Amino acid sequence: MALTVAQLMDALPESEDREIEELAVADRVADPRSLASMWPVPVGRFHRLRLLGTLQAKIGAAYLFHWVRGWFRNAEENKRLLAETHWKTALRVLDSMTYLRGAVMKLGQMLATLPNVAPKEFIEALDCLYFQAPPMHWSLLRELVHNELGDDPENIFASFDKQAFAAASLGQVHRARLKTGEDVVVKIQYPGIARTIREDMRNLALFMLPSRLNRDWDCLKDQVDDLCLRMEYETDYEREASTQEAVRKLFSEDDGIVVPRVFREYSTSRVLTMERLDGVHLDEFMATNPSDDVRNEFARKLLRSGYRMSYTGRLMYADLHPGNFLFMPDGRLGLLDFGMVVPIEGEFWELMRRMDRGFSTGVQADRINGIKEWSWITDERQDAEPLRLLDQFTDWTWRSRSTIGEYDFCDEAEFRRGIDLFLALLRTRFARGRSQTLSISRLNFGLASFLYRLKAKVAVLPIAEQEVRATGWDRSEYALRCDA
Repeated sequence: MALTVAQLMDALPESEDREIEELAVADRVADPRSLASMWPVPVGRFHRLRLLGTLQAKIGAAYLFHWVRGWFRNAEENKRLLAETHWKTALRVLDSMTYLRGAVMKLGQMLATLPNVAPKEFIEALDCLYFQAPPMHWSLLRELVHNELGDDPENIFASFDKQAFAAASLGQVHRARLKTGEDVVVKIQYPGIARTIREDMRNLALFMLPSRLNRDWDCLKDQVDDLCLRMEYETDYEREASTQEAVRKLFSEDDGIVVPRVFREYSTSRVLTMERLDGVHLDEFMATNPSDDVRNEFARKLLRSGYRMSYTGRLMYADLHPGNFLFMPDGRLGLLDFGMVVPIEGEFWELMRRMDRGFSTGVQADRINGIKEWSWITDERQDAEPLRLLDQFTDWTWRSRSTIGEYDFCDEAEFRRGIDLFLALLRTRFARGRSQTLSISRLNFGLASFLYRLKAKVAVLPIAEQEVRATGWDRSEYALRCDA
């Protein structure tokens, strides 16, 4: 059974550093969580850096203590103690990430999409970050809505739930009803969250100082700057509303893919009001033990939505995690949250077309040429090891697309191989690539993880090529493979 943040935080060890806990003692409040919702997101570059540094030190101390205790225990007891250390440390990480929110919490969400890259205790705890961050207190939220929409929420809406039903890295979501009768959800941004993203990314730059000596520093800097820009875009709800409206137009009723309608008159740069969709998220859906046919049909809709956005909409949906999809009871797939969407335009579009042609054939020579163009590799001898790993990783990423027939996404060994290849690439410190590299990596891992957890087994090639053809992009020399 999935645990809630409240249950997890009840198990946390005592902490002398948390401001909320200090206040709880001072004010003789029995449960510090009752104060957590009243505190805004912590801001200040060095304040956030200190909190992260304290967390890092505690994690190190926890594992050092486990190592010392292991000298005096047998193997079975040491195994139990290690699991206990994983769990307690995961709770501390969860506690700090939910407090800091912003870019730090986004990192936790990304780690949760990689179920084999960290101890399972970490992944189980970090899964809570999609929905269960400490929400704003009603008084703070009411003031923010008044400032944005000109009146209190209970006056603007026919009904407005004071309790948020979801709270994540950048904001929280409330159910409401318009006076015209429509059921809606209202996404409200945490005050100061845009500032924390800029501060966290500046702190990241401090940790990256040794990389300035790397020959690929300029590329790495461009990639981090691009990721920072994308995250800042997520705090602009007017921009997100425009993207959501553009994506909504890409799908018809026959597609079985739903994008919620935006209500512009109740939306601003920090408040987004949209149609409410009924459905459940991935874990709740899988708990119903759906049949293979049902799971695979949802997988096809997920893949079609991504290819439709990429080819027809020229938009790359880079925030592909379980919190952004709804499995609706009538079999439709609901798409949510369009803050992290990268436009594919101009030179980038032409480059992506060439990459697509090269990678989707499954031919190594085509793939190598595409990798060399994307990563600016001109001397194969000098970059032999990175090129070898990039070839293997790209083959892993695109194999489902080039496979004729069904592809089994729930092969655990194959999923683990992709993560191992990525980690091996990181160890080479090869960072050459286009500025969108990090966003694309996030998309690829998010998609692989989602379909792995969905236990999908589907033929990807026909879906992708059908979406390619719908744009008028003729690739007759390759299309024959899809019809085989």
